[in-house]
Amino acid sequence: MSKQNIAIIGLGRVGSAFLGEILRLQERGINLAYAVEHADTPGKAQAIAAGIQMLTIDGMIALGNKVDVIFDLTGNHDVRKELRKKLVATHNDHTVIASETVARVIWALITQEELLVDKNKKMGY
Repeated sequence: MSKQNIAIIGLGRVGSAFLGEILRLQERGINLAYAVEHADTPGKAQAIAAGIQMLTIDGMIALGNKVDVIFDLTGNHDVRKELRKKLVATHNDHTVIASETVARVIWALITQEELLVDKNKKMGY
């Protein structure tokens, strides 16, 4: 089975919880290889301890098709727009951006825990 290389942008409360669950799936073809988080959060510390490469958004975009899925868990539409714009500018039609909505579906499939939701952040694509 080939591994899917994934990245998470945003390791706040939701991103950190998602990170923990995804790390448990590494043996099932999921390779959580990259993350972007500017603040010093517990999720960032956990990612670094797990050997996940911390990047900037531009650093992640530069990886091209080495990234299969980017989970944008920032809740910030401007970040999502920036990602889409930069993927198009680099002709990357391989990498998929998964929003919080997709992350919530995956969360429901992999755990019985309730995912924290920041009601102040807008969800969607």
